[in-house]
Amino acid sequence: MIRVGGVRLPPGHPEDAPFLQALKLAGLTPRQVASWRVSRRSVDARDKARVRLVYALDLELRGNEEAFLSRVNRPGISRAETPERLKVWATDRPERPVVAGLGPCGLFLALYLARAGRAPVVLERGLPVERRARSVNRLMTAGELDLESNLLFGEGGAGTFSDGKLTTGIKDALCREVLETLAEHGAPESVLYLQRPHVGTDILPKVVSSIRKEIERLGGQVLFGTRMLRPVFDGGRLAGVHAVREGQRLEIPCGALALAIGHSARDTHRDMASLGLAVTAKPFSIGLRIEHPQTLVDRAQYGGFAGTEGLPPAEYHLAVRLRDGRGAYTFCMCPGGRVVPAAGEPGGVCVNGMSNSRRDGENANAALLVEVRPEDYGGDDNPLSGFDFQRRHEEIAYELGGGGFRAPFQLAGDFLKGQKTSSLGGVKATYRPGVTPADLSRALPAFAAEGVREAILQFDRRLKGFALPDAVLTGVETRSSCPVQVVRSARFETSLPGVYAAGEGAGRAGGILSAAVDGLRCAMAMTGHGGA
Repeated sequence: MIRVGGVRLPPGHPEDAPFLQALKLAGLTPRQVASWRVSRRSVDARDKARVRLVYALDLELRGNEEAFLSRVNRPGISRAETPERLKVWATDRPERPVVAGLGPCGLFLALYLARAGRAPVVLERGLPVERRARSVNRLMTAGELDLESNLLFGEGGAGTFSDGKLTTGIKDALCREVLETLAEHGAPESVLYLQRPHVGTDILPKVVSSIRKEIERLGGQVLFGTRMLRPVFDGGRLAGVHAVREGQRLEIPCGALALAIGHSARDTHRDMASLGLAVTAKPFSIGLRIEHPQTLVDRAQYGGFAGTEGLPPAEYHLAVRLRDGRGAYTFCMCPGGRVVPAAGEPGGVCVNGMSNSRRDGENANAALLVEVRPEDYGGDDNPLSGFDFQRRHEEIAYELGGGGFRAPFQLAGDFLKGQKTSSLGGVKATYRPGVTPADLSRALPAFAAEGVREAILQFDRRLKGFALPDAVLTGVETRSSCPVQVVRSARFETSLPGVYAAGEGAGRAGGILSAAVDGLRCAMAMTGHGGA
């Protein structure tokens, strides 16, 4: 196939316009093309008076493609390289490995092991997505938290009930493998060509469930409602894993254990550290969620093209260096989404964002975060103290919200002025089970409260309306990343024999895509076919 890039079209173009424009750029006729597909699509909104959709198309020619490429002399036309799919090598080791956690990392880690014939046993403390959704709904409607089945724990991990973003800063060939696998299991085909692909929380649970069923079909076993307690060693070697399921203690023999526990399994981190798992403190972030009308973001990004058919709901990604040298940035921006409770412990409120595949909600929301350094929470003395730091501010947010997992909120204009908010303004708060007016600076360390104020004003210069006085701030967001990093070798081995670590819980990933890739790399190392 040949690739034709630089296809630029105005929003609202006919469906076949990219193909016809690609033919024109390549000097081809429709009869010369056997098939075509979109390989890349993005939005160029740098010039608000000339917003364009930009495509690259792959064309399969009926004639000799090499001959065509040798004689064509036009920019943007090249051979379309088709990435090879990941080869999985079967292994003959008799013992079944155990995977702790079935988030994106554990899911892809277990899938590779299953394809390699290793028949992994997966321990997931939460519930399957169908039952997990009911637990999430009870939290949102009645303020009742299930400690083991919520927006953090359960099949698919914290990413299942989110926007399903598939963006990452890593440059790894396995990113394509993850996208291809997700598409095979029900994700929209657009994840293969959008510049910033996403799945949506209405679709992602079905995709996750489909991958899990393939693991089981290949001989793997998934034990839901099963929390790993600790590994068991015999003579300096890993012999098995202790777990608890429905109040019953289990001992599962194994010769290899992969920790894919996610960023919020604080109890597991504590137990593993007591056994000698080496970890170090790392920077993370704390802040608030900010909600604007989606129409405001569309106008700011698309100008007069806002609302034009064919343009996706606009996004933003902003970052600044604050006066004190810390970084502040927006994270997990959810166009047309809502703010949700990401609590995992009693007496603590943590917020996150989610949106469906259509992103058709009234509000846009994003985390507005400020960097937290190990010296801010005593991480050099106690690497696990970052969890205590997070918990302390979540507990303050719970108290400010008035209990029942209601979240404290403040209008952006009042937060900037340091004055009280009495009621919502023109922007509705989407958080359930509800919000309570409060002074949000009390839920943040002083440096973060000041950093959020500074960032709002800085970002307003880049995105007109960001400092909208009626924008809704909700607190507190603490779990954008794990505050610890597990020490591991190039082959993903930890300080404990037979124990491997990967993903966000290992402090080695920052989202669905990077966690899934890290899981694949770990599985390859465990089977002797790769490493970091």
